[in-house]
Amino acid sequence: METTLRDQVEAALHTVYDPEIPVNIFDLGLVYNIEIQDEGQVLVVMTLTAPGCPVAGSIMQEVNDKILAIEGVTGADVRLTFDPPWTKEMMTEEARLELGFM
Repeated sequence: METTLRDQVEAALHTVYDPEIPVNIFDLGLVYNIEIQDEGQVLVVMTLTAPGCPVAGSIMQEVNDKILAIEGVTGADVRLTFDPPWTKEMMTEEARLELGFM
């Protein structure tokens, strides 16, 4: 089965961690939307666990860098939103188990 560009972007996002939480941002439910445009442009709309997150800039930069490192990607647009606000219910079941929320 061929891996799509979206699959590769999701795989890359699974390698980005909030330094304060031992779970990747994808499983935490911080990634709200991924759009792959025709020319290899990738848009990621994401949030953070808290608006005042001290590592916001470094997480956003890491997401941008990892997307740009994917073959076939010509550009990355990483946007931050707090609408809707993140809640623990947005995490995958595995993430909630790992963090002791179940």
